[in-house]
Amino acid sequence: MKNMFNKMILAVLTAALVFVSFPVTSVFAQGQNPPKLTTAKMEEVWARQLNRYARIGKAFDGSDVRLALLQARINLAKANGKDVTAVQTALDNLNAALKNAKPIYESMNGIVNAHQGFDANGKVTDAEKAKATLKEMHAKFEEIKSALGGTRQALRDALLAFRAANKPAKGS
Repeated sequence: MKNMFNKMILAVLTAALVFVSFPVTSVFAQGQNPPKLTTAKMEEVWARQLNRYARIGKAFDGSDVRLALLQARINLAKANGKDVTAVQTALDNLNAALKNAKPIYESMNGIVNAHQGFDANGKVTDAEKAKATLKEMHAKFEEIKSALGGTRQALRDALLAFRAANKPAKGS
């Protein structure tokens, strides 16, 4: 029974690590003289932003279930005498951060639906409006990143530390 419990905890923690290891946003470096955005480059950036927007949406859609499952495993580990303080704190912080970040994500829906400067196929129709749309989307991604504030990485680190501290004995 203990062996099965350890394997179950390991499987859930591994699944949680997979979830928290996916980045929500990408980092863009920009020098003093940013390169001129061509129409093709704006279309490429818009496509990447739409893809990132969709990935974030999928992460939000499934987060309640994944985090509830992780909470159940934490409760089980606690009931079995494990010290789950760090993991519980990290999970609580992530839950709070997700609650703060979700309205920011939802506000992006208007930008995506309006897609000013782009047609329905993602082609630039007005370069200035397209640039403004790209900047607005980028700002929203940065807001989400700021709202999450490293809580995903903190949970990942706490799970790794918990796993290292609670390795099953050999032969179990």
